[in-house]
Amino acid sequence: MEAACSLPINNADRKSNAESPMTYFQSPVENGLAYAVARKKEGARIVGIMCEYTPRELILAADGVPVCLCGGSAEMAESAEKVLPSNLCPIIKSTFGYSLEKENPFLEMSDLLVAETTCDGKKKMYELLAEKHPMHVLELPQKPDDRDAFKHWETELHKLKGALEKQFSTRITDKKLRDAIGVMNRERKLKRALAALLKSEKPPLTGRELLEMKSLISAIPGDLEQYEKVLLRLNGRTISPSAESRVRVMLTGVPLPHGAERVLEIMEDSGGLVVCQENCTGYKPVQEDVDETVEDPLQALAEKYFHLPCSVMTRNLRRLDQLRALAGEYRVECLIELIWQACLTYDVESSWVKRLAEEELNVPYLRLETDFSPSDSARIALRVQSLYETVKGRKGSHH
Repeated sequence: MEAACSLPINNADRKSNAESPMTYFQSPVENGLAYAVARKKEGARIVGIMCEYTPRELILAADGVPVCLCGGSAEMAESAEKVLPSNLCPIIKSTFGYSLEKENPFLEMSDLLVAETTCDGKKKMYELLAEKHPMHVLELPQKPDDRDAFKHWETELHKLKGALEKQFSTRITDKKLRDAIGVMNRERKLKRALAALLKSEKPPLTGRELLEMKSLISAIPGDLEQYEKVLLRLNGRTISPSAESRVRVMLTGVPLPHGAERVLEIMEDSGGLVVCQENCTGYKPVQEDVDETVEDPLQALAEKYFHLPCSVMTRNLRRLDQLRALAGEYRVECLIELIWQACLTYDVESSWVKRLAEEELNVPYLRLETDFSPSDSARIALRVQSLYETVKGRKGSHH
């Protein structure tokens, strides 16, 4: 199965103990592929998405299977350079590389791609991707506090609804949409509950284990059951090295797609515990549910997804508000910002995040710029260890 998928399965931090409650989530590609193939045989449509702004509820209501296609492979990023410029974000290159090499089974079986206009690099890559794959472009607004921008966003979601209905010869009723909202709210609540476990003085899991529990496909019933089991079975579990001996880290910045977990692993292997992942593969998309009580479910969807504090928004003050709140809730001792090379929007915002960390939160800050290649792992480890020494020095001086 692994060879057939060709997506990298990262074995780092896996537990040999088959009884570990996290075991189920150690095979996300295999689990997702088995589910997608079975659902496709039943007549469901596979819909590839590349950003958290696409409401998965609309896809579910159209009897679709929403699959995240963001690439996390250094090999595929390198392959994409036959066509794309080398100084482009590795997520963009890796995602396109999978298409070029026909190495992502989810992409190859997709009946439709929903392409979200987050950054300019992605927008132009989508034009090339659309030469081989059916695509609907979802245009994002840029001003998160502008009601005209919100109206435009609502219109875009109506267009997406229409495109799904036309492409799949179906009708998305309010009832189907409400049912899908209920399922996604359940998934978000479970993920928030798992993330909240790391607020504890002695968390029962690591940041890497929490990241491993993200799924390539939303709302797989088996995933939801396993989240509930994990929450029940983690009581009393301890991690090694102990949480007390580690530095409590907040990770912010770019998302970590499957296969690109290297930097988080370095943070924890170097003596840290990533207690809060504010990014798009962490807390950001699950922080807020969709209101199930309003009369118009599509408007409720628009409100929830419009609030995502992405760096493509101007100004993106919600992100700073969220960092403030989470830093307190998770009692973080330092803040590490991860920037993928050529991710200009997050890179520019890093100056505000640094100021927030050092001047307001009074915690040390580290900006790490890298790509998917492991060539700079030793350098990153040294910088992270130096940050932790600063934290420990501060703690020592307070005693």
